[in-house]
Amino acid sequence: MSFGRILTAMVTPLNEAFEVDYQEAQRLAEYLINHGSDGVVVCGTTGESPTITEKEKIELFKVVKEAVGSKGTVIAGIGSNSTESSTSLARKAAATGVDGLMAVVPYYNKPSQEGMFQHFKTIAEATPLPLMLYNVPGRTSANLMPITVKRLAELPNIVALKEAAGSLDQVSELKRMLPASFAVYSGDDSMTLPMLALGCSGIVSVAAHVVGDEMKELVDAWFAGDTVKATEWHLELFPVFKGIFVTANPVPIKALLNMFGHKVGGVRLPLVKATPEEIKFLQDLMKNVKRVGLKEDDNSRIYELRAASGKPVDAII
Repeated sequence: MSFGRILTAMVTPLNEAFEVDYQEAQRLAEYLINHGSDGVVVCGTTGESPTITEKEKIELFKVVKEAVGSKGTVIAGIGSNSTESSTSLARKAAATGVDGLMAVVPYYNKPSQEGMFQHFKTIAEATPLPLMLYNVPGRTSANLMPITVKRLAELPNIVALKEAAGSLDQVSELKRMLPASFAVYSGDDSMTLPMLALGCSGIVSVAAHVVGDEMKELVDAWFAGDTVKATEWHLELFPVFKGIFVTANPVPIKALLNMFGHKVGGVRLPLVKATPEEIKFLQDLMKNVKRVGLKEDDNSRIYELRAASGKPVDAII
């Protein structure tokens, strides 16, 4: 199956007591599907997976899939640094009706390439659902090498890779080695266009929370052969791609969503809310980006330091 071209790594909305807000998760998922995303990844890094309990994850998978239905794909983030725990969660996720799974390279343990191969193979054998691998050495301290991805791609339900090593040389090796049917996604918004140019399939995006329609313009232009338009959008959005990581993800993107009026709340410890200086930076960042369907005056008004509730933004994020 095709997961789609733009997948948003969705935040996990929390209420004032830092409990998961399942209704807001449903609303946000529908909003994303209606604004450029072909699907969502639930409980990835941006979804605060390390601090979301297994029970909460299973319920999130269920309610988000109910909300999205057939309008888009829902991929469940089930990876951890424990093969047994990841495998168990994969089975439970499959029972919720999600369309696929995503598993990150085991973090902290620093497994060998053979250890990574056996880890992902074990997860893949636990369920027939299609599995996306996730390589992000900056967080895991271990790099999933192209030769190992090639071995894993021979397993029937390992069908995709979210690649966030930050190396176009590594992406080139991946595309050189892998079958054309195997989908490689950028795991960094700023690498979307360069990786599309190397034949990759799309993006697992953070920025699409707030510039989803604009991301769609970029990606659709590329696949339509309009490289000039795709490049224009890449350069227009580049400050956003980098600026939303002014502090640890997902702190900035949750701040921006709250500015939009989405009630996604704060973040669980050990993350902490954005500082007033970071909020001001994010406000200024978004005032200066071109938006699909908005006049310049409208764009400025959206990012006043007030949320839909009327409360100051720094009081709610």
